[in-house]
Amino acid sequence: MLELAALTKRFGARTLLDGVSLRVDPGARIGLVGRNGEGKTTLLKVIAGVESYDEGRVTLQKGVRTGYLRQEIDATATHSILEEASRAQAHLRALEQELRRLEREIADQGASGSDPDAALSERYAKVQREFEVGGGFEADVVLHSTLTGLGLGPDAWDRPLCELSGGWLMRVELAKLLLARPEILLLDEPTNHLDLASIEWFEGVLRDYEGAVIVVSHDRSFLDRQANTIAELEQGRLSSYRGNYTAYESQRERRLEEADARRQTLQRQIEHAARFVERFGAKATKATQAESRKKQIARWEAERDALPQEQKRRSIRLRFPEAPRSGDVVLRLEGIEKSYGTRQIYDALDLEIRRGERIALVGPNGAGKTTLLRIIAGALDFDRGTRELGHNVRLAYFAQHQVEALDEARTVLEEIEADAPLDWVPRLRNLLGSFLFSGEDVTKRVSVLSGGERARLALAKLLLRGANFLVLDEPTNHLDIPAIDVITRALVSFGGTMLVISHDRHFINQITNRVLEVQPATESVRHFAEIHPYSGNYEDFLRERDQRAGAVGGRRGSASQRRAPAAAPPSAGTATRSRDGGAARADAQNGAERFDPRAGSIAATDSSGRGSRKARVSKNALRKLRETSEEIQRSIIDLETERDHIDQLLFHPDVVRDGDRLRSLTEDRSSLEEQLSELYEQWEELEASLEDSSAAPG
Repeated sequence: MLELAALTKRFGARTLLDGVSLRVDPGARIGLVGRNGEGKTTLLKVIAGVESYDEGRVTLQKGVRTGYLRQEIDATATHSILEEASRAQAHLRALEQELRRLEREIADQGASGSDPDAALSERYAKVQREFEVGGGFEADVVLHSTLTGLGLGPDAWDRPLCELSGGWLMRVELAKLLLARPEILLLDEPTNHLDLASIEWFEGVLRDYEGAVIVVSHDRSFLDRQANTIAELEQGRLSSYRGNYTAYESQRERRLEEADARRQTLQRQIEHAARFVERFGAKATKATQAESRKKQIARWEAERDALPQEQKRRSIRLRFPEAPRSGDVVLRLEGIEKSYGTRQIYDALDLEIRRGERIALVGPNGAGKTTLLRIIAGALDFDRGTRELGHNVRLAYFAQHQVEALDEARTVLEEIEADAPLDWVPRLRNLLGSFLFSGEDVTKRVSVLSGGERARLALAKLLLRGANFLVLDEPTNHLDIPAIDVITRALVSFGGTMLVISHDRHFINQITNRVLEVQPATESVRHFAEIHPYSGNYEDFLRERDQRAGAVGGRRGSASQRRAPAAAPPSAGTATRSRDGGAARADAQNGAERFDPRAGSIAATDSSGRGSRKARVSKNALRKLRETSEEIQRSIIDLETERDHIDQLLFHPDVVRDGDRLRSLTEDRSSLEEQLSELYEQWEELEASLEDSSAAPG
C-alpha cells in the first residue's frame, strides 16, 4: 500500500530524517515512537503529502487514500458539529443526489411509455453499487454513532463550532477522519483529547478498521492493545520491531545488548589492527599488509558507528524532601453543592479521603471530574457545604496553569532553585537530570522550553515542596514515554496521599490503589453527578464495574486477576508480599510483634495495630528478618524465571501472529514486573534494616 525508501528530511543544518525506509501493508498497525523532537509528526506529514522531503521516495499504491489527523477546523465557524462532521460523507451525499436524479429520469421515461435507456440503467446500477459499497445506506447511523462514541452525543450535535474548545474541535476532526474511511489512517496523538470511555470506544473502532494505521502515541496501554509493529525514530533513523509496545521494549533491550557486545568486539579488533599498523607500517615487507589492515579498520569503524546505542542519561532513585505525617483523615467534604448557571453538578456530596490513599478520578468528560478535583484542591468555590483539610495536611496542586506560571526569564536551574529547600540546592542538578534535564539543558531559558519540558519542570518543582497530599490534573499531558516513566517512578516513591485525573491507563495503574468514578447527571436517570468508589487500580475498577453491570464473558483478567490487592495506608502495617502478590502480614493480635522496615526495629502493638513501645532488636527477631529476606529473594528468583520464560515466548512466530495470546502474555509480564518492583523495594528495606540492626550495640 505504501513504501518509504531512503527518505531524508533536513531543517537547516539538522538532518531530522536520515534514510528512513518503511513498508506499510494492508491491516498494518504501526506505532511510531520516539522522544519528543525526533521527527515523528514530520514523518506523518511527509506521508500525508503536507510536508516536503529532500531525498528518497514515497510510493503510494494507486487508489489508496491517506487520512491525516490534524487540526484544520475553523474555530470561529458558526455551523454545527453535525454539519461539520457530515462533510466527511460529502461523496456519499453526492452519490445519493445522483441516484435521486437518475431515478427521476428513469421515471420520466417510463411515464412517457418508452423503455428506460440502457446507458441510463447501466449508470444507475453503477452509482448504486458505489453508494452501497461506500456505506451510503447506513451513513446516518454511522455518523451519529461515531459522534456519540467520541463523547459528542445528540445534545451536542447542534452546537456551533465557535463554542468548542480545542480538545472538542479535535474530536470533531477525528470523527471526520473515521467517517472518511481512508485506506491508511495517520494519527498523531489521537487519544490526547479523549476521556477513558472514548478511548475504549476508539480502540474498538480501530480493531474493526479494515485499513492500515500509523499512529504516534505516548499511551503505552493504547500501543499494547493496537500495534502489531513498533517503529522507533531515534537520531533520524527508523528501526522496526514486531509486536506491541511491551514486545518492542524486550526486543530493543536485547538488540542493544547484542549491539554493545558487537561494539566491544569491533573495538578490540580495531585496536589490535591499529597496533599492527603502528608497528609494521614503515617496513617495506609489511607495507601491503599494513595498508590492508587500514582498510579493514575503516570498515570496522563504520560498522561500529552504525550500531544502535542507548542514549545515555543519568538514572538515580528520587528521594524527595520528607513531608510531615498527616492525620488519618486528609480531606472531608460534606454537603457540597455546585452549579454552573442553571446546571447543577453536585448536590449534597459527601467525600472522605484518608491518609495513604492514591486515588484516580475517572468518568466521561463533562461529568464533573475537574470540578470536583478543583474543589478538593481549594482552587474552586462551591455554593454550599464544607471542605475541611485534615490535621497537618500540606496540599500541592498541579494543573495546566502551574505550567503557564513558570517564569520565562529564568533558566531551568534558576526556576527550580526558587522553590527548593536550602539543603536541596547542592543536589538540584541531579534532580533535574532525573527529570531528563541534563548538561546544558539546565541553562535553557524557560521561554524556549517545549510543552513537555515545561510540564516536567513544573512537576519537579511541585514535588520539592514537601507536600503530603498531591492533587494532579493530567500530569502526563505532552510527555513522551521516557518522561512519563520518570514521573511514574517519582510518584510511586511518594509516601503521601494522592488524587489524580489522567487518561493514561498504564500511568494510573502504576500509582493508584483506589478509583472514584464520576457518573454525570442525566435527565432520565439522575439529576446530579454521583461518585462510585472502587478498590484497586484502573484494571481492577474495570473488572468490578463490569461485574456490577452483569457483564458476561467480559474482560480477560489473566495478569490483572493475579494483581496484588491495593496497597494499604501506612498504618496497616504491611510486612511482605508473597509469591502471588498477596500481603504476608504479621499477627496483629493483642501484644503481637510487627516488623516495620522503615523503623528498623520490632514494635509492640496493641489490638488496634498501633505501636505502643520500642524494643531493642533481639537475636530471634534478627533471625526472623533474615528468613523473611531469604523468602523474598526466592520469590524474586521465581518471578524473574517466569518473566524470562514469557520473554522467550514473545519472540515465537506463532505467538507474534496470535494477537490474543500476545496480549495475554504482555499482561502477564506487566503483572510480574509490578510484583517484582514491590518485592525489590521490600527486600531493599529489609536488608537496610538488617544492616542497621547488626551494627547497633546489643
